[in-house]
Formats: sequence, structure tokens, C-alpha cells
Amino acid sequence: MSGHDKGARAAGPAPGGISPAVRERIAQSFTRVEDVVYVGLGILLAAGALILLAHAGVMLGRQVLSAAMPGPIIELLDRVLLVVMLVELLYTVQISFREHTLVPEPFLIVGLIAATRRILVVTAEFAKLAQEGGTVFLYAMLELGLLTVMVLAFVTALVLLKKRSPNAAADRA
Repeated sequence: MSGHDKGARAAGPAPGGISPAVRERIAQSFTRVEDVVYVGLGILLAAGALILLAHAGVMLGRQVLSAAMPGPIIELLDRVLLVVMLVELLYTVQISFREHTLVPEPFLIVGLIAATRRILVVTAEFAKLAQEGGTVFLYAMLELGLLTVMVLAFVTALVLLKKRSPNAAADRA
């Protein structure tokens, strides 16, 4: 085969019978659809975070006015941490939209916050669980142990990723 024949073959249709120009248009169409989906996700996450934040503010106001602060504070903290998780997911969507890439750090942070939320809820219910005793208490202790291992795994992964890419925090700004 001559050099001229190789050039003609490279410019022709790709192995599936689809020309490179058509493949490029299809790829651009998928990118546009991906962008629309990311914008939709961003809007939903932002709206959800704002609604939860407003609800947490109303909840705090009611607790302050009723002087019932100690008990429901865990529920308030749970709401606030849920808002932080939504904001982290929104950040992930923002990065994916802007750079068309997935970054692992925000997912690890969301996992860390979720595990912390659950630890707070279980420890807040600790007195009730201790009274119930038996298997309920045992399962709560096992859950706390597993959540602790998860927190350690998330932190370890974040530290290792930070060592791999020390400028990751600077890129976030």
C-alpha cells in the first residue's frame, strides 16, 4: 500500500462506517446534553440547600423562642450538615460542568460528612439505646465502630489525594 493510499484511508470513514466529522458532532451533542443535565442538577441541589437552610433557620428560631435548645440541637446540626453535603455535591456538579471531569475529593468529603452526621445521631440517641439494651445497643455499637472505620478511611484517602496533588485546595478557589 502506498503512502497516498494510507492517507486516503485515514481521512475516510472510521471502523464503524462513521466519519470523524460525524463522530465529532455526536460527541459535541453529548457534551451539550451533559451540560444541560449538570445545570439541572445544580439548580435542584441549590434549591434544596436553600430550602433546608431556611428550614434550619426557622427551626433554630422556634427552639430559641421555646427555650427547648438542648434536645433538638442534634436535629438542627443534622440539618446543617445535610446542607453542607448538598453544597459539596453542588461544588462537584460545578467542577464537572466547568471541566468535564470527576474529582474524587468532594465525594470523599460528602461521605465524611454523612458518616459524621450518623455518628452524631447515634450518639445523641445513646441514652435511649442503652436503656433498651440487648441487641439494639450492640448494633448501635457495631454501627459506631463501622462509622469510625469509614471516617478513618475517608480521611486517609483525602490525605493521600492531597499528597498526590497539593494544589487541589488552591484549584477550588
